[in-house]
Amino acid sequence: MSAPTLSTSKATRPRRGHPGPAREEFVRALRRNMTAHGFLIGAVLCFSFFSWYPMVREFVLAFQKNEDGRTTWAGWSNLSYVVNDPAFWQAWRNTLLFTGLALLLGFAVPFVVAVVINEFRHGQGYLRLLVYLPVMLPPVASVLLFKYFYDPGYGLFNRVLEVFHLPAQQWLQSTDTAMLSVVIAATWMNMGGATLIYLAALQSIPGELYEAAELDGAGLLRRVWHVTIPQTRLILSLLLLMQIIATMQVFTEPFLLTNGAGPEGSTTTVVYLIYQYAFNFNNYGSAAALGLVLLVVLAGFSAVYVRLSRGSEDQ
Repeated sequence: MSAPTLSTSKATRPRRGHPGPAREEFVRALRRNMTAHGFLIGAVLCFSFFSWYPMVREFVLAFQKNEDGRTTWAGWSNLSYVVNDPAFWQAWRNTLLFTGLALLLGFAVPFVVAVVINEFRHGQGYLRLLVYLPVMLPPVASVLLFKYFYDPGYGLFNRVLEVFHLPAQQWLQSTDTAMLSVVIAATWMNMGGATLIYLAALQSIPGELYEAAELDGAGLLRRVWHVTIPQTRLILSLLLLMQIIATMQVFTEPFLLTNGAGPEGSTTTVVYLIYQYAFNFNNYGSAAALGLVLLVVLAGFSAVYVRLSRGSEDQ
């Protein structure tokens, strides 16, 4: 009786230590994508170091106090100090006022400019460059340019008022016009990006919709109301959310135009108050606590806005 033979011969049996086909494919894919993985790991590390670490550090500092070189846990005392500071409520009022005025100008003006540029059949490339040019300028240079325009003695804006026989204004020195002056400068500096986004959205709308509206006798305003706005509602809502978040963190414009506080504190914003706590008063705990309050407010607003937007889309 012969011995039983094995079902797998030595010729077909894989050698010990030899990687299987799946492992070889994985190694080849890893070598092929090594560069992409390197860039991805670098981006994640940079994002973690420059974004997540400051957020975690701020959260920790909000509940700490540094006295005589010693760091101790302060509990809610930093938050209590910030809330009881009279400048806290004034800063929030000014920030909300800036946000409201920025929505009236900075949200509506780029959309109107995009609609006007879209009506041109020729020269759109030149107009796009002209509109986007302020964004390419350094923010400090743009703000200083407007500070020259707002000068009550030889500024450009008062010269224009003189041409129309109107009284000169104390643009940055008056509590009535200081915030509006800051909003005008911020709108001119930042409207280029939003205008190009709106223009790209407008040019993606099918021309048949406008042709049908023209056949129905719709003018420019009716075409904008019944065709343009419904077709760009997603872009409008997204930029509205982004602009509210950005305007509530305004710092550069009031800091350079009105030295931060402005006349009688009329341009003191929340972020400028954070700057004062940290670098003028050396109170990093209160600065971190106020930054945490701003983070919670913006996160709550974003969550509510997204929830309402999803509800309106489902209807």
